[in-house]
Amino acid sequence: MKNKLLPILLVSVVANTILAAFLLAPKLAVWEANGFKPVSKANTTQVSSANKDNLYDEVNPTAGFKINASYGQLGPKMTAMGVIDPDKFKSTYEKSNQPLTPEQEQILLKGSDEKITITRENSYFLLNYFWAVGLANKSRILDEGEMIKYGGKAGAGNFASTGGWSLAKGSAMNYYSKSSLIPLTKEQEALVEQVASNIFRPCCNNSTAFPDCNHGMALLGVLQLMASNGATEKEMYEAGKYFNAFWFPGNYYDLALYFQNKESKSFKDIDAKTLLSKDYSSASGWQSAKQWLADKGLIQQPPKQGGGCGV
Repeated sequence: MKNKLLPILLVSVVANTILAAFLLAPKLAVWEANGFKPVSKANTTQVSSANKDNLYDEVNPTAGFKINASYGQLGPKMTAMGVIDPDKFKSTYEKSNQPLTPEQEQILLKGSDEKITITRENSYFLLNYFWAVGLANKSRILDEGEMIKYGGKAGAGNFASTGGWSLAKGSAMNYYSKSSLIPLTKEQEALVEQVASNIFRPCCNNSTAFPDCNHGMALLGVLQLMASNGATEKEMYEAGKYFNAFWFPGNYYDLALYFQNKESKSFKDIDAKTLLSKDYSSASGWQSAKQWLADKGLIQQPPKQGGGCGV
């Protein structure tokens, strides 16, 4: 399939499903970058707020999810090379009424030895921060993988994860796989490729090994940092489970509800690799689970939804 920019599509907010659009991967990321976002089916069942709150707390724990890796000097390196323009970065958060905290400015401009914990409060910060990491870090996935296979060297800049990165000094492609921000051994890079190939995301049917949108590129950066710190395959899948859940809270609320009702499993007990597979975490996989819930009359309105594939 050759990547092409899709024409602007008209979407109805009352549509019951957008499965057909979801199945247009890898083109969906470009479609979302033009301003459209996934539409979730409306609530059809009255549920207690307590039940909703409990399930949401499982999917997005109030204490967050910590990985065994610190920010280090990634922020200062990225601002120095230009893949992050600090002024543009800070302005984006101010415009979204989520100005950077002093701690986040420290991470960005001076670095930090603090271990990384994704929370409800910083998930948006980490999404753009790691988007830049995944984009700029030298990677075989970017140099030889599906970004090049489907986009070609000339067209790789047309994906949402590349053409949509507007927080750099100049073109995003000036930084694409250009810097060894996170040096990896051959074994570590192979581990990243293996895990990334098995982690999907609900905005399309592509794996993290095809990081054509911000979520895929950001998770690639997270996996690379974890691998460089000696993380195991199991630890990387577990991190992918919770990073995806914080970035797609509505979708993973649905999936948590599905496993709770179909297999009597709490979110923490769902095998991470299984949950992240194409059967559940891809757009089509999530939609199948959502349809099962609808058929059983179990649809609930998630407490909140995630954003689209742009800054």
